[in-house]
Amino acid sequence: MTKPADPVKFSPPEGFEAALAELESIVLEMETGQMPLEESLEAHKRGTELLQYCHSKLQDAQQQVRLLEASTLKNFSPSGIDDR
Repeated sequence: MTKPADPVKFSPPEGFEAALAELESIVLEMETGQMPLEESLEAHKRGTELLQYCHSKLQDAQQQVRLLEASTLKNFSPSGIDDR
């Protein structure tokens, strides 16, 4: 009985912008249609991982914005201004 190969762990990019740039690069390269099958499959897998990473980062940012809006932003009320 053989053991399945250990899957290669996702190596996260340095940040959202780096992930997006790498994802765009993968898409452009795949669109040429010149990649061998195995390389295309690996690129697709990496692209899927990057997409999930970017989506997660965007959700985190959206949640932070919601928290900031809920706790710090208030409607402006000119009646609170001291006109001395």
